[in-house]
Amino acid sequence: MSYTIAIDGPAGAGKSTIAKKVAKELSFIYVDTGAMYRAMGLYFLRKGIVPENAAAIEAACDEIQVSIRYENGEQQVLLNGENVSAEIRKEEVGNMASKTSVNGKVREKLVALQRELAKKENVVMDGRDIGTQVLPDATAKIYLTASSAERARRRYLELQQKGTPGVLEEIEADIIERDHRDMTREISPLRQAEDAVLVDASHMTIDEVAAAVISEFEKKRTV
Repeated sequence: MSYTIAIDGPAGAGKSTIAKKVAKELSFIYVDTGAMYRAMGLYFLRKGIVPENAAAIEAACDEIQVSIRYENGEQQVLLNGENVSAEIRKEEVGNMASKTSVNGKVREKLVALQRELAKKENVVMDGRDIGTQVLPDATAKIYLTASSAERARRRYLELQQKGTPGVLEEIEADIIERDHRDMTREISPLRQAEDAVLVDASHMTIDEVAAAVISEFEKKRTV
């Protein structure tokens, strides 16, 4: 029997950071669902397919295979056998992934791949609809959030460190707009699963959040 931890929540709440830390502490596999969508986005970009061309996107889905493996403890994302881990982090790839992830066929393809992974391994998976759609029977479900002001502050500091500072007010406005888009989209909108535990990380450290997630998992595992 494999164990699964589903972490959902809005953009910038720290889901990936926490999921990676929890996976490492429990010796589980961290499944970066966002990276899988980015890999598909990269394929569409390479093929010159525009997000508005739904028919072309859906046809291309049949040509795509995305998988995850670990090398020296680092996650590697494979697109049709090619390691694209570095390339998928480019801004244009992220934008394409965001625009095409709303396509039903794209989501259907990746959900099937994600469920297959969860059947074989103990996994921690984060995203927008993991507990509600992808792994509805997850051992533990967490809805991780933080205030828009706090998420904007973190993003601002992150951009500063990269040497591309933004305007704090504009970053927060973008976050609020993205929240609205994620929560009102037709397919798999962002929402807290009925059996998910709410964790507000606005005033918590990374270690405190990870400890709360692991504590919830341990409780559920022993039930």
